[in-house]
Amino acid sequence: MTETIRVGNLRGIMMRAPGMIETLPFYLDMWGLSLAHQADGEALLRGTGAEPFLYGLKDGDTYGIEYVHFAMPDRASMDALHAQAVARGAEVLGAPAAFDDWTGGYGFEVLDPDNRRLRFRTEARVLDDEPDWAKPRKVSHVVLNTPDMDGVQAWYEDVLGFRTSDYSADQMVFLRCNTDHHSIALVRTLYPSVNHVAFELPSLDEFMRSIGRMKQKGHVPSWGPGRHGPGNNPFAYFVSPSGYVIEFTSELQQIDEDTHEAKVWSRTDPESMDRWMTAGPPTPAQRAVMQGRPDPGFPHLAKRNRGAA
Repeated sequence: MTETIRVGNLRGIMMRAPGMIETLPFYLDMWGLSLAHQADGEALLRGTGAEPFLYGLKDGDTYGIEYVHFAMPDRASMDALHAQAVARGAEVLGAPAAFDDWTGGYGFEVLDPDNRRLRFRTEARVLDDEPDWAKPRKVSHVVLNTPDMDGVQAWYEDVLGFRTSDYSADQMVFLRCNTDHHSIALVRTLYPSVNHVAFELPSLDEFMRSIGRMKQKGHVPSWGPGRHGPGNNPFAYFVSPSGYVIEFTSELQQIDEDTHEAKVWSRTDPESMDRWMTAGPPTPAQRAVMQGRPDPGFPHLAKRNRGAA
């Protein structure tokens, strides 16, 4: 049996909303990102590493994910992933080709079962590292809400080579593509939407200082600080001006493929939700904001490109 090709790593995400560009000062002045590139109705924000952008802002008529952004190590692996996606019945939006956007590179796009667009890219623009104390280094993970958690989990595993790291009861599954405990997590909910996006700080001190920077500027966490059971990572959640939930985190668990076994974590044991017991479980209001607005996805692209690959 042919070995399943695995996605290389998570690069970041592009988010859309009405008036999204108007929220740019929040990310520059408070969240700790820097402007990498701006065009009409779009801004790309970088962290302190070489990734061309971590978080994109795009003006749009609807709220949701424009695309989740992944990397592959080279063209050969990119072509192999594309062939695998086609062979396994994914809704692929064309063959691998050069991207003509600012980030550049080579790759392709696919729609997941909830019509979310996923973009895979190699040979992208590389920026110089810009180390800066208590500023985000990378996007750690993206958490997605879905009405078909089991089906979407199976799709990410079969089509993209993700592996299951842990479960939060029967309501959440954590999926990895490399040694990070999770790059994608899925939450069982009523409709597709984005739950939250997590930004990694290089150290626990920088994680805490980032929370302090936000509080000094009048923006307090909506949940946290605490430390999760699954992934063993500290967390502090905030609500952005567009209503999206974003998280500071650090020290995400690294998985040993030879020894790790997925565990089912309790959702009723307080220490499973917060091992420090400083934040406690999320409030009903926090759960509501993490449910988010329904994301229509890209059914028009699916219809237009059906069979194009």
